[in-house]
Amino acid sequence: MAGTVVTFYSFKGGVGRSFALSNIAVLLARWGYRVLTVDWDLEAPGLAAYFRPLLPSPPTTGIVDLVDDFATGARKPSAAYITELVLDEPGVVHLLAAGGEQDEDYARRVQSIDWAALYSQGFADALELCRADWTEEYDFVLIDSRTGFADIASICTAHLPDHLVVLFTANDQSVGGAVNVVRRADKARDRMPYDRPQLTALPVLSRFDDRVEYERADSWYKKCTELTTPLFHNWLVRNVQPSLILRHLTLPYVSYWSFGEQLPVLAERVPSASQIAYALETIAAVVAHRLDRSDLLADNRDAFVAAAQGQTRDYAVDVLVSTPRSTHDQATALVRELRVLGVKAESSLSGDVDFLASTQDTARHLCLVIDRQVSRWQTAEAEWFLRRTLAGEADRRLFPVLTKGTNPVRLPGFLRNLRHLELVRGHSTGQVAARLHAELAGGDSVSPADPNQVYADAAAALEQARTTLLPYTGWRSVERILRAMENAARDGDAERMRELVTELEITIDRAPAAQDNGHVAIPGNVSDLSTVVLSRLGWRTRK
Repeated sequence: MAGTVVTFYSFKGGVGRSFALSNIAVLLARWGYRVLTVDWDLEAPGLAAYFRPLLPSPPTTGIVDLVDDFATGARKPSAAYITELVLDEPGVVHLLAAGGEQDEDYARRVQSIDWAALYSQGFADALELCRADWTEEYDFVLIDSRTGFADIASICTAHLPDHLVVLFTANDQSVGGAVNVVRRADKARDRMPYDRPQLTALPVLSRFDDRVEYERADSWYKKCTELTTPLFHNWLVRNVQPSLILRHLTLPYVSYWSFGEQLPVLAERVPSASQIAYALETIAAVVAHRLDRSDLLADNRDAFVAAAQGQTRDYAVDVLVSTPRSTHDQATALVRELRVLGVKAESSLSGDVDFLASTQDTARHLCLVIDRQVSRWQTAEAEWFLRRTLAGEADRRLFPVLTKGTNPVRLPGFLRNLRHLELVRGHSTGQVAARLHAELAGGDSVSPADPNQVYADAAAALEQARTTLLPYTGWRSVERILRAMENAARDGDAERMRELVTELEITIDRAPAAQDNGHVAIPGNVSDLSTVVLSRLGWRTRK
């Protein structure tokens, strides 16, 4: 399959275009893809600055050299202009820089380029040959385009790409200019002599801050949706609303990452919904799917991202036994018994920061030893596993093991639905290990859904959510979950409803006890939506 060319464009500067491209390139490489990044913003190049920690040495060549060689009749292979990055991921990221960083004559060379004259001399055909080389060698070619209406921008928006990612901020000039450029690119593409499919455009609302001015932010969301809706028409599944997808295609403003040129996806490898790497993952997945399967994105974002990752994981450990310090000795004995049965098992203390950073990627299953109550650390440990399970990743299961005095009725709903094992007097660690081994060899650890119980759990979770304090980003997540719950209640899909109840409980479990640090009560539109869902749930339980 030939590679895909994706141009990242913004009408105005300062929207985070190079930031988005460089981070998405790293994510695609993490998922096993071969990626070429091209810095065609010749007057203000920036990709090399973002990739500096990954470059063995500064670039010595780039686009300006490719242009000069064409003008002088020199012929070099496309690879001669490319710099390789050092990246510890399954895939690769290479860089075609704007030019050599030590080139003191760079500014004069850029200003002397006459693009119209180059095209009259056949530069378009030369670019076609380069494009063919790139798409043969790489899965994705990501081009960082110049802003505005310049000739060089047209090369990037009309001539080269299969897809166009247009980034804009919440102001009239930015969003209006971005939409206008897509129209211009469509017209220019129609006049080209090359066989290209219709250009598809992915609108991305960038640097959006909805943490304080919620009502004002919501008003701008609606305005941006209205202005960008025409960009969705040739790739969005018919019954999917642009307003929902634009919320997924929003990069939040996070002050921590606004300083310098940084790659947060290297630090936030397993991001929560409030972190910027989470939003970058979503957009990277849309690119990886080549703007397909938007219905899956609308229904289940985590499943959409997991499907984009594509590879089947190999796990070094079958079961990780996570335990509080109070049951460390019992957990160690349980691990020893599991190993006797041929299960590759390891133990981890709940609260170990290394667990959340890396271990969850190496263990297929999680065994959570719960001593009387579930700590917040254990909730965090369980969350990643449950999200992956909901996303449809191959057979990952969570096993609660309860000590004496732990009341299963008082467990959070997302654990109550799982069959639990008991580590109490009369049940040796060997017996528990044997039962766990049998569970691994047998069926699903989740009991079939009882619709009446599921709808009752959903109503209880909703009532709890209505009294919770969350940051505005948290309420955005709740709103998305409630819309999915409304659909599940309408369709009578108890299994899907149970998944959504789990996701809602995890989302609201992090709420503080008092209003603080940007945490606020439920906004009016989310409260109204919760009322609608409660009404549907009530109708279901009366049927």
